[in-house]
Amino acid sequence: MNREWRVVTVAGVGLIGGSFALALRKAGFDGRIIGVSSPATTQAAIQRGVIDQALPLAAAAAQSDFIYLAQPIERILETLNVIDSAVRPGTLITDAGSTKQAIVERARQTIRNGRFVGGHPMAGKEARGVDAADAELFRGRPYVLTGDNAELERWIIKIGARLVKLAPAEHDRLVALVSHLPQLLSTALASLIAECPGAANVAGPAAADLTRLALSPYDIWRDIFSTNTSEIDGVLQTAIARLETLRDQLKSQKDMAATFARAAQAASELRKS
Repeated sequence: MNREWRVVTVAGVGLIGGSFALALRKAGFDGRIIGVSSPATTQAAIQRGVIDQALPLAAAAAQSDFIYLAQPIERILETLNVIDSAVRPGTLITDAGSTKQAIVERARQTIRNGRFVGGHPMAGKEARGVDAADAELFRGRPYVLTGDNAELERWIIKIGARLVKLAPAEHDRLVALVSHLPQLLSTALASLIAECPGAANVAGPAAADLTRLALSPYDIWRDIFSTNTSEIDGVLQTAIARLETLRDQLKSQKDMAATFARAAQAASELRKS
């Protein structure tokens, strides 16, 4: 059963949760949006028109048709431990966590009254908080779901995102390569530049572009690393091996042109998608 949404709760009214609320509004949602966050955050969200009111989680969940968990991963796991007792039968719950296996497994263990579909919008900014929320944040970006729900899928398409269906394990394997590894590579490069006297004085756009992700704070990434350790370790090993290959090609110049050509083609295809 797909219940029409009249009351939506966003738990974690920051960049992602706030952007989702704004995107729903812009896409035509005319129901009530409740926010669950700190008093300072919900006050700012109400002033910006992101949410209509603020309530504690249990009170919000009891009257909601749809609940969007946009908290850090460990907080999502904690919320899943307690939320089912507060929801009405059939309430849809989804999340925006950056890893999926731990969250979907926790939901499988705890959600009985409600229905859960794991989610992950592949979108973001360096800026954090509800002040950075943007109704266009998801437009054109992949939005992964780990299950089926027609109403949720309809709204994801209406907010302009590109719907992708993946099993939780496949999601975690792929995002380790396309999201988690880029963060670590950016962090590594920025730390190397910081340790090389004078390097920052001659850094141009290439260094700025490649170190953009290094601006991300560790507290966002801590839970990602702890819930996807094995997959991230695997892609790190693969990346190190690829760098060693490039190192060998640098010495001999053998096959370097072919490597550049394959990489340029892959980068071009990535931008088309």
